[in-house]
Amino acid sequence: MKLIVGLGNPELKYFLTRHNMGFGAIDSLCDILGGVKLNDTKYNGAYAKLKYNGEDIIVAKPLTYMNLSGDFVAPIANFYKINSSDIIVIHDELALEFGRIKISYQSSSAGHNGIESIISKLGTKDFIRVRIGIGPIPPKINQIDFVLMKYDKSEFNEVNEIYEKSARAVLKIIDDGLERAMNEVNTKTK
Repeated sequence: MKLIVGLGNPELKYFLTRHNMGFGAIDSLCDILGGVKLNDTKYNGAYAKLKYNGEDIIVAKPLTYMNLSGDFVAPIANFYKINSSDIIVIHDELALEFGRIKISYQSSSAGHNGIESIISKLGTKDFIRVRIGIGPIPPKINQIDFVLMKYDKSEFNEVNEIYEKSARAVLKIIDDGLERAMNEVNTKTK
């Protein structure tokens, strides 16, 4: 079984902010999978269990704030006995230029509070990450303000395509395996 989690903040005011890239990618993934609804709400999150190409998967969003994402990921993974290596977390990434998608495995949090929470609660960094670029931070804007800003006009025109590409990167991991997915996705530019 695979657990696919998109990170974000649950309040409506955060809906179209850079920090909610993971939520947007999950919405796109739900659309690609035929209009899946995240109707189960347990373990501090909303999720749906389904089959994809014969494999059981859970598609999910934490209902905690970003810095408490591990409070959802660890309990649901424990309940369904999902190995950490079968967890795929989609999130925003300041270190990548806007729209660039990169898959990583066993990497540090690089200061991302949601990832730090998941590493802390799981007790390992042995999970897959689909990182969606939101950088760079413009001069004279601090990091917290930047990640919680809404997209500017030029970004807004691209964001749905970025969500879809991120969702398809997740499916590529499941379909083709981690190494092949990394080789293909990580070599592409934006």
